[in-house]
Amino acid sequence: MSAIDMQSRPSESTPEPTLGSTLAPSLSPSRRAWLRFRANKRGLWSLRIFLVLFALSLVAELLSNDKPLLVNFQGQTYFPMLKDYPESTFGGDFATPADYLDPYIQEQLEKGSNWVIYAPNRYAANTLNYFAPSPNPAAPSATNWLGTDDRGRDVAARLLYGFRVSVLFGLALTAIGVVIGIILGAIQGYFAGRVDLTLQRVIEIWGSVPELYLLIILASIFEPGLGILLAILSLFGWMGLSDYVRAEFLRNRSLEYVTAARALGLPNSTIIWRHVLPNSLTPVIAFLPFRMSGSILALTSLDFLGLGVPPTTPSLGELLAQGKSNLDAWWISLSTFSVLVLTLMLLIFIGEALRDALDTRRG
Repeated sequence: MSAIDMQSRPSESTPEPTLGSTLAPSLSPSRRAWLRFRANKRGLWSLRIFLVLFALSLVAELLSNDKPLLVNFQGQTYFPMLKDYPESTFGGDFATPADYLDPYIQEQLEKGSNWVIYAPNRYAANTLNYFAPSPNPAAPSATNWLGTDDRGRDVAARLLYGFRVSVLFGLALTAIGVVIGIILGAIQGYFAGRVDLTLQRVIEIWGSVPELYLLIILASIFEPGLGILLAILSLFGWMGLSDYVRAEFLRNRSLEYVTAARALGLPNSTIIWRHVLPNSLTPVIAFLPFRMSGSILALTSLDFLGLGVPPTTPSLGELLAQGKSNLDAWWISLSTFSVLVLTLMLLIFIGEALRDALDTRRG
């Protein structure tokens, strides 16, 4: 064998680079976390299903509404969902807002060349059908897919709008709790010492305040509403998260990059915001779905006890209370319980997938 052939042939002792060995070092930590999350099929599909359900609830007015989406009457185009029209506009006798569930108005809208586009479900959250053929609460039928409650309101519409209210409330309460928990946990963990001890005692005292009794007292003083509930629950919803943030800051404050930043003369605010906080968000992100599920469950529980939103506001807890009061109307409890369990189950699966994705010990 010539020397030229020996030089052109690759060495047998040096292995050729594989695809995994070439790509693995180039992946960023966020990319690796996403790949670990995507590998969890249950968490990935739970996230997809939850996002689809939440997106549908955001356009609930297009899916469930007692007003038509579009009306073409005698050559004129109307948008009843955006504007109220009197009954006389569509051939009625009165100047009051048109009731589009009235058989006479429906006949006028569909007469001749007129045409109308309805929402898939022809009921809104607080629609009362005065022309219903069955007494309330009515069992599921082609008209009311999931039946009606004891006031004649469509259960499917109440569930759709109530799901949106619950998720938006959970997002707001989680966001406020995360902000407060991060701020207080960061101050405790970074400065430690007397600051940490003082805040720990304050948190212990504040945590001993009976939250339920406070809600009962305030509910008797103020009119129930989402704003009051959000303000009260936000006062207590940050304490569990602040402990995790405090532990992360206590661990990271003694690492070399923090010591180097202090030696360079960077202010504490810059070190906390740009260096320590990004490396301490793992428990915050991992616990977000669990905190959100807890917020939804808290709102449902308070509504069930009558301490939540006003009766006109669609709520899962109010539907559960109606199911308890009307045990023979099984469709109210069954449908509401199914929606609540599905929502909490999806959030728990998403939280488990996030926890595994942020675990760097996994491949």
